[in-house]
Amino acid sequence: MTVAQSIRGGRLPCVVGGDHSCAAGTWMGAARAAQPRGEVGLIWIDAHMDAHTPGSSPSGRLHGMPLAALLGQCDNALEGLAAGVVRGQNVCLVGVRSYEPEEAALLRRLGVTVIGMDAVAARGVGPALEEAVAIAGRRTAGYGVTIDADALDPRDAPAVATPVAAGIRGGELVRALTQVGRDPRLFAVELAEYCPRRDRDGRTGRLLTRILCAALCGAAEESEIVSDALEAA
Repeated sequence: MTVAQSIRGGRLPCVVGGDHSCAAGTWMGAARAAQPRGEVGLIWIDAHMDAHTPGSSPSGRLHGMPLAALLGQCDNALEGLAAGVVRGQNVCLVGVRSYEPEEAALLRRLGVTVIGMDAVAARGVGPALEEAVAIAGRRTAGYGVTIDADALDPRDAPAVATPVAAGIRGGELVRALTQVGRDPRLFAVELAEYCPRRDRDGRTGRLLTRILCAALCGAAEESEIVSDALEAA
């Protein structure tokens, strides 16, 4: 409800959550706000697919299911999402490198584009994100970006719940997101899975601040100014 109200009020909401199950509420709200104009697309930056259903999940944990729920694949496990709120052809995952076969099969069946970490490394973060924006913005009212901190390489961001080696380098993601932050079609930004108790030297928190500022402010100069101000606060 809060996300929907923020978008309807002409603002760009930023949701900072715990585990990635928060995405179910964030993007349901964004989809509701988009309804008068069309549908919302989604860029999902994550080491994992988060596309298990209650029937396929080996753990039963909701943070492994939010994307499947948003795509309408979780029955009534999450209230209000039985029919889904995003379409597969307007969803793009970036940086994936840890998943189960059931998740990959589900996303393939639903027409979701997955740009795995191997492809990101080969092409570069910028071109991969450009493709993701084209997919999420194609014939939609706008799109959102959700970032799981474990998409990042643990060398840059070790303070996450489930680190996975060989991820997106932090500086590359900051540079790529400055272009997204200038796009008027951007509906909302979300960040999840940061673990402050593991961030003993503050390195991960500082990087995530830069990432959020890039996505929200756009131009590198503006984002650096806001980032410095937030770190000094």
